[in-house]
Amino acid sequence: MSQNYDVKDLGLADQGRESIEWADREMPVLRLIRERFEREKPLQGVRLGACLHVTTETAGLMRTLKAGGAEVFLAASNPLSTQDYTAAALVKHYGISTFAICGEDNDSYYSHIKAICDVKPLMTMDDGADVVSYLHKERPDILEGIIGGTEETTTGVIRLRAMEADGVLKYPIVAVNDANTKHLFDNRYGTGQSTFDAIMRATNILIAGKTVVVAGYGWCGKGVASRAKGLGASVIVTEISPLAALEAVMDGFRVMPMMEAAPLGDIFITVTGDTTVISGEVFSAMKDGAIVCNAGHFNVEIDISALEKMTKSRKVIRTFIEQFEMNSGKSVFLLGEGRLVNLAAAEGHPASVMDMSFANQALCAEYMVRNAKTLEKKVYSVPADIDAEISRLKLLAMGVSIDTLTEKQEKYLASWEEGT
Repeated sequence: MSQNYDVKDLGLADQGRESIEWADREMPVLRLIRERFEREKPLQGVRLGACLHVTTETAGLMRTLKAGGAEVFLAASNPLSTQDYTAAALVKHYGISTFAICGEDNDSYYSHIKAICDVKPLMTMDDGADVVSYLHKERPDILEGIIGGTEETTTGVIRLRAMEADGVLKYPIVAVNDANTKHLFDNRYGTGQSTFDAIMRATNILIAGKTVVVAGYGWCGKGVASRAKGLGASVIVTEISPLAALEAVMDGFRVMPMMEAAPLGDIFITVTGDTTVISGEVFSAMKDGAIVCNAGHFNVEIDISALEKMTKSRKVIRTFIEQFEMNSGKSVFLLGEGRLVNLAAAEGHPASVMDMSFANQALCAEYMVRNAKTLEKKVYSVPADIDAEISRLKLLAMGVSIDTLTEKQEKYLASWEEGT
């Protein structure tokens, strides 16, 4: 099939290639997998439709999948996260059909998803489950030809498990997000660092001394709260899970309901994966000048429509910052249109942490091909041996050695007869 694409400007391709090569230096695990894929071609003949953030790190994954023999088609999983120079380089220098333009409107966003579905992929690779959802709703005619897929995010896994529970999921999916080498590192360290990178780039404010309200204490929330604390902020966590709330308390954070936190916070960051976490009622209770942003996948966590109804005027005052002057006279500042702030206002996660996440994607694609005939129409966890292999390769690349069990230790751990 001939290559087709929709990107902003192919003239940006050389800049994109330089950035992709820079990121690749920090992705040694993916490089090792790419070298093996180049030799073995485990994805030969697979048409793969991917809907991911089109960044330099993602380019490394696309190159790896192509090296493995796949015919790759890529669309953006967020209208604001695309790096136009990366999209151009993928098309011009790496021969990958890419459909992504930074700032694309809703119609363009879904036309790009449609474009990768129209090629009738044998495998999907999602970041938020938009492709899976589109295929099930709009293109059920091609579902039977799909051998499997992977999902990158917490939000997407939630959607897919709901589909499985309702009995409507038509092909197997591996929940890459649930791999230890993904969520323990990407979600925690990647989201934690890149969220504050975005906030500081957009606002140029000092975090030290501010009160930061973190909505949600999953792995992403843990990372955001930890980095806020490290930057000198006073941190409040809001939660609906007693266990997560207790963990936040034990980690040294104040925990309270959102309505109690609303008048205290200077910066609000949502990382829950749920809708309307910051409602009109919460906006009403905020102090003048509060900054609000979202680090969850979809822009539903902040009720922007409610804010609009409470607003008498609005204007963009800096790139990625919109001021809403409310009827009460107070102002609220929204970052990145309420979309995933670390990709809307910055460059997303550092390459070294995406190295593990995308290694999971590549190896799970290989796993899908090898096991296509036996997998059921359900959501699967990443196999433990893939998780362990990625950990081993990452340590090897970092020059870190660990101990191995002696024969005596292995025997002790395997025995029930030896006590104290």
